[in-house]
Amino acid sequence: QRAALQAKGDALERHLLALTATPIPRTLALTFYGDLSISTIRQMPPGRRPVRTEIRDRGALPRIEDFIAAEAAEGRQSFVVVPLVAESEAMSAASAEAEASRFGAALPQLRVGLVHGQQKADLRDTTMARFAAGELDVLVATTVVEVGIDVPNASVMLIEDAERFGLAQLHQLRGRVGRGPHRSFCILLSDAAESLARRRLDVVKGSTDGFAIAEQDLVLRGAGNLLGTRQSGLPPLRVASLFDPRHLELAERARELAQRLVAADPLLAGRPELIRLRDDFAPRDEEGDAA
Repeated sequence: QRAALQAKGDALERHLLALTATPIPRTLALTFYGDLSISTIRQMPPGRRPVRTEIRDRGALPRIEDFIAAEAAEGRQSFVVVPLVAESEAMSAASAEAEASRFGAALPQLRVGLVHGQQKADLRDTTMARFAAGELDVLVATTVVEVGIDVPNASVMLIEDAERFGLAQLHQLRGRVGRGPHRSFCILLSDAAESLARRRLDVVKGSTDGFAIAEQDLVLRGAGNLLGTRQSGLPPLRVASLFDPRHLELAERARELAQRLVAADPLLAGRPELIRLRDDFAPRDEEGDAA
């Protein structure tokens, strides 16, 4: 899309500014190749507090419910995020409808709301407004609350079956709390014993830096196809590795040299050896053609 915009046949010189809390692996990899330049904002916005992140199994749920009730007694609010809208025979995971009913029964003293993407927009917006106004203590939701929600009074983000969410999603969801002066917590609920799933959750627990999380996402998932649309998976490089710091340093030097060569000879007319190298070693696109 960026390339198509730049290729439009008019005289305008376009500049593009993209903002993200956690770039997907493919976007992060493009910065290594020089397709994008990057600036990072490392400090937290004013008024924010660090969020404490913990990983717990489902056996801890009764204690977590007690903790949510204690936070509500202090005047705080909580999010409960689940992967599914309704229970599914195809997937064993928590659903928003079932969890809203269960939380209402387990904590009858609390006011529990429910939002998900299959609701009518006016109902969803009304429930969100009630939560923002402090009229609900707990909001059970799907990822519709991932972005654009600002409730400074919310202090707990409980994410059930956390292994079913991407690293960027987990980081974005965690960002719904810690937006006010109160101590805040993100609890990743998961019974996943599989090592890769646990490693992914450990990445989120170990860092609140979205860019650092994105770098680990790149290592764990791969960069995808930089010439196509696949956003994850191992890139079709024959020698270089995006995961080796030494190779990244060489890539930066090679990029600077390539920019100078192309600026002096855009078609490489005087460099037939470079044309051969490009054709021999360029990654293949999804149709198998060289870049």
